[in-house]
Amino acid sequence: MNVTLVALAAGLGSRFGGHKQTADVDGLGHAILDYSVFDAVRAGVEKVVCVIAPGADEAFEAAVGQRWRRHVDLVYAHQSLEMLPAGYAVPEGRVKPWGTAHALLCALPYVTGPCVAINADDYYGVHAYEAMVPFLTAPGEQHAMVGYRLVNTLSEHGTVSRGVCRVGRGGRLEAVVEHLAIEAVDGHYLSRQAGEELAADTTVSLNFWGFRPSAGPVFAARFVDFLGGDVVRDPLASEFFLPAVANTMVDDPGVRVLPSQDRWMGLTYAGDVAGVRAQLAALRQAGVYPAGLWS
Repeated sequence: MNVTLVALAAGLGSRFGGHKQTADVDGLGHAILDYSVFDAVRAGVEKVVCVIAPGADEAFEAAVGQRWRRHVDLVYAHQSLEMLPAGYAVPEGRVKPWGTAHALLCALPYVTGPCVAINADDYYGVHAYEAMVPFLTAPGEQHAMVGYRLVNTLSEHGTVSRGVCRVGRGGRLEAVVEHLAIEAVDGHYLSRQAGEELAADTTVSLNFWGFRPSAGPVFAARFVDFLGGDVVRDPLASEFFLPAVANTMVDDPGVRVLPSQDRWMGLTYAGDVAGVRAQLAALRQAGVYPAGLWS
């Protein structure tokens, strides 16, 4: 069964200050998403669904999509506030997107079989795809996520949001809790939101999820719960996050954590670009990537 890559690329990028999903990160015109799609194709993925804002097709195609079409089946799905179940309406004054779990819901009509869901502005490393694609194509009912060591996922330019995971026996995910402000201070790893220090090897989620087809109805049902609960309490700012849905799957059928030692790269802040360029240059020098990814 073929695996589809779903890239969530409709975010606003408010802290970065621009269209980080298509920003040049290597001085060669490639975006982080170029590297993600390249890694996914090498791992056996044949279809990519990019979730973007309505009206962004032409610009996205010119920036990145046209490079991939000879190598993968590319589809654009659209995320908008108006994409709601029957009987629901956008709260007056709401402009913030519904969140990552809603973005995945917008992609699912274009997905047959299992899918890998990623953030378009995060680099996950080769291993994540090499581990996830075989997991999803093997017999089984469990979903999965790739877990990273916290120390490998921080930005030098400010706090980051991470899903802090509790992992049980056999690598089974027991819970993931979103921490919205984690930073390194003098060799310590602090969650400002929780007011606690985290260990360097704490397993965290960077939104690299693998879902089997059975996840679709769960996402749809949880979105209705979200609209009737969180949105009523906070109509302008509440968000429907992927980890919130994953937490409802940990018992049955379960979510397996696939550990990775790779170092994250991403564009949370404009200052992150220089570091990403340096790390990608080192990976090209080491032969992990060719200079012209799609040439």
